[in-house]
Amino acid sequence: MITARAAATFEPVGRSVATARSFVRDTLQGWGYADIIDDAVVLTSELVTNAVVHAGTSAEVLCLRGEDHVRIEVSDRYPEREIPLQSSAISMGSPDREGGRGLQLCAALAGRWGVDYSATHKQVWFQIDLPARSVGTRAAGPVLPTDLLPLADERVRVAVVQIDKTGAITAWNEDAEHLFGYAADHVTGKPLTDLAAWPHTPGTSTGIADALQLSRWEGSYGIRSASGRVAPVYASHLRVRDTDGDPSTVCLLVRDHERAVLQTPLRLPTPDSGAHPDSQGTDPFEIFIGSPAPDDLDGLLQRTVERARDMLDADSAFLLLATDDETELEVRASTGLPSARQRFARVPVEVGPGRYGSARMPAVHEDLTQVPGAVPLLNGTGMRSVVTVPLKVEGRLTGSLGVAAEAPDRYSNEEALRLQFAADRIAMAVESARLGELEKLRRGSLSFLVEASDLLAGTLDRDQTLALMAQMTVPTLATWCAVYMIADQSSEPYLSYVLHEDEDRIDGLKALLSKIAPPEPVPTPGARIWAAPAEAAHQAALRTSMRSLGLGEPASVSSGIGTTLATASAVGGETVVLPLVARNRVIGMITLGKPTDEHFRQEILELAEDLSRRAALALDNARLYSERMAISQSLQRSLLPPELPHVPGVEVEVIYRAAGEGNEVGGDFYDLFPIRDGAYGFAIGDVCGTGPEAAAVTGLARHALRLLAREGFGGPAVLERLNAAILDEGARSRFLTLLYGELWPQEDGSAVLKMVCAGHPLPLRLRQNGTVEPFAEPQPLLGVMDDLELYEQTMTLDPGDVLLCVTDGITERREGTRMLGDDGLAEVLSGCTGLTAGAVAARIMRAVERFAADAPSDDMAILTMRVPGLQHD
Repeated sequence: MITARAAATFEPVGRSVATARSFVRDTLQGWGYADIIDDAVVLTSELVTNAVVHAGTSAEVLCLRGEDHVRIEVSDRYPEREIPLQSSAISMGSPDREGGRGLQLCAALAGRWGVDYSATHKQVWFQIDLPARSVGTRAAGPVLPTDLLPLADERVRVAVVQIDKTGAITAWNEDAEHLFGYAADHVTGKPLTDLAAWPHTPGTSTGIADALQLSRWEGSYGIRSASGRVAPVYASHLRVRDTDGDPSTVCLLVRDHERAVLQTPLRLPTPDSGAHPDSQGTDPFEIFIGSPAPDDLDGLLQRTVERARDMLDADSAFLLLATDDETELEVRASTGLPSARQRFARVPVEVGPGRYGSARMPAVHEDLTQVPGAVPLLNGTGMRSVVTVPLKVEGRLTGSLGVAAEAPDRYSNEEALRLQFAADRIAMAVESARLGELEKLRRGSLSFLVEASDLLAGTLDRDQTLALMAQMTVPTLATWCAVYMIADQSSEPYLSYVLHEDEDRIDGLKALLSKIAPPEPVPTPGARIWAAPAEAAHQAALRTSMRSLGLGEPASVSSGIGTTLATASAVGGETVVLPLVARNRVIGMITLGKPTDEHFRQEILELAEDLSRRAALALDNARLYSERMAISQSLQRSLLPPELPHVPGVEVEVIYRAAGEGNEVGGDFYDLFPIRDGAYGFAIGDVCGTGPEAAAVTGLARHALRLLAREGFGGPAVLERLNAAILDEGARSRFLTLLYGELWPQEDGSAVLKMVCAGHPLPLRLRQNGTVEPFAEPQPLLGVMDDLELYEQTMTLDPGDVLLCVTDGITERREGTRMLGDDGLAEVLSGCTGLTAGAVAARIMRAVERFAADAPSDDMAILTMRVPGLQHD
């Protein structure tokens, strides 16, 4: 009778062999058949190798559990191969042959085996009988004195949580409610990942979602309780499926210090097997770590400390890795300790005189109370006795492994030798995994900084730069971030931008940070700890919890309780501040934070420091650009008249469009001003070039025109004196094209104009019959010759006529090789008969903008005047 089955298909690639081995191992481990795992894995490995490597087809592996045996079937799609005969060993192949050994191993290790063929498949199967087990005995430990038994609370509570195939909680028992503070109806349907505080390194570690997919998993992590704190737990996961075939995971959870309730005893070689760490056929690494070893560094380190603790029957264990200069050790894994608080903390390699103060030598401390501070990591943890040993590769210190107990005098040199032997076996694997992780982090950091530099360099807008900086930080480097800016040296920092990876928590985080004093702006490079947010969040959560229990002021809104607790959880971890320094001035600070009991690792802080330098320069560039643009726009406005006067009997409209988003001044200008009673002066001009020099000529021209005209000079005299003034500017002088005229509205509804067109595009007159004609003659531009002989032309605008004056940004509008030109402008103007001055200007500008798809590259100015004629009642 088949009581359980598991199946998987593997692609015809070499790595599938290792994947198949892991599949079979996990399946049998989940069924509780650790006794036959080794034989089953060896046979599966050979048969899958034959399929995916030699036959070159995909392999299907099916595990079947019977009442007294396990049957494993390996199928491939190569049925044409010869049928092996079982009459003799020779027919099955020689051991020296490349293929065929899988069948020989089946004959040697399996109780039964065989080969089945179909039209499309070949299936090799083997069956391993389950060993007889004594009733009631699976694993047993020695009889221990009462004072050495594991410490537990008065009542041991085992939380039973069931997770469906989507990762959502479907069952939550009373012990889970007591341990973590959540009622069942509050968490049912939510993902376990919302509650689990999984020890995780970005980009390298296995997450809780991956662990829930394994057939069986056992280890430590944390659960975020309703109080906002993380409760360390020891968990045992078992993946099952219901009668409909839907998989789910049953999780048993106890307090971490009560792990003995759930923990599986370490499986070591039996005494009669003759196994010894140096004996043939036994891998000491597998004996200590288990097989297979984790592929990622965090998994390897966590399994190492758990095995070290179990091997010496300790209360806790820890593993530290050395920095590149071997001057400090960084805590990377621990068990039985507040691991979330200690993770990535650093301690010096040399902590005191003598061999006992150096991590480079093994050390045994019988009682830490006699040598306070000998092991800084254990300060305040209650541990009394400890043994530490170095991890060395080719004589170089790469780390330190230690175990500790709450009772004194627990360890001697014998335990130190055992632990050193284990450390020597894992040192190379740890170093290899560490280098792999370091290389991956460096590649990721380089890619991250390149992308960050490109994004920051792509904008000169301050607000957009702030948003980009925060979005690049969260969630890659931190869970949340806040940016403080400093307006000037005499100003206090102010909160400028807040971002959290959970958008629902941004408002609560911003409210919390706004109530506490900002961090001190210190120019010293590097990250520094800022405890104020975590303390403020904890106090706010405490006050809210007391109100909810009726111990304080009543809560005004019940939902605020959850918001405060969520904010406390989000901000309750480590918070660091990095200065934003640009051009030797602190312009702000960026604050990075982690949720409850989480710490930053050194590589992340170094990456954040690199980002802060780039972001500070980008922010300062945005500030300088904004200041320059404000100055440019203010200067540009000063070069144009603030408002146009009312001219009786004449409609006047002006449209001015500056190119370059306001970051340049100079260019085109216009003016319309009263000269004396009944006379008005008007001008439209274009200075060659842009920038301060062009702006100087522009300002000179506009103000000189007004002054000279009001002094009674005629048009030629005004322009001749302006030409002399421009030439007096010397190297700062610029060419200037200018149309200047004087306007006299007449009683009969017409208007008399006197104009001088000095190198400027000719004005156009639109008659009521739709004809368009130039309304002046061209003369030399200003700023070139000393002696100019200019003359003015007198013309009359009849009622209904329109005078159009433009700069060359209008006529020189281009689309590829096409240019609008004077003829194109005249054609557009001819269709404006009967329109007001404002409508004519708007239609001209719309036609110019539509002429080309690209944005204009030159300033554009349009001045229209229309004589509507006499109005009769």
